[in-house]
Amino acid sequence: MGVTKSDLFSTTQNELATYAKVFAHPARIAILQYLLRANTCCNTHLVEELGLAQATISQHLKELKTLGIIKGTVEGVSVNYCINAEKWQLIKDRFSEFFDSYDPNSFSSC
Repeated sequence: MGVTKSDLFSTTQNELATYAKVFAHPARIAILQYLLRANTCCNTHLVEELGLAQATISQHLKELKTLGIIKGTVEGVSVNYCINAEKWQLIKDRFSEFFDSYDPNSFSSC
């Protein structure tokens, strides 16, 4: 298995790839969709909603939190999670810039 040479790529390219990796798992997409609908929730709600083990949900939450897509606040013995609005907007902007850079009218044929 080869080693990714991230230093060969721009900061934006590496950033997009990192975001894409996090979004590449259906459980994380389901978690984000739930958080977007519910605005906030705790781990047990996600376990009930998705039917995955608590440890699995926790691992996915950790990935999302490490990248800053979600935030967690401790309330008693549980942690409430929500979308980090600033990071969400940044990621949205980065992907929009990437997808908007394609102009189908500027290409003839492949």
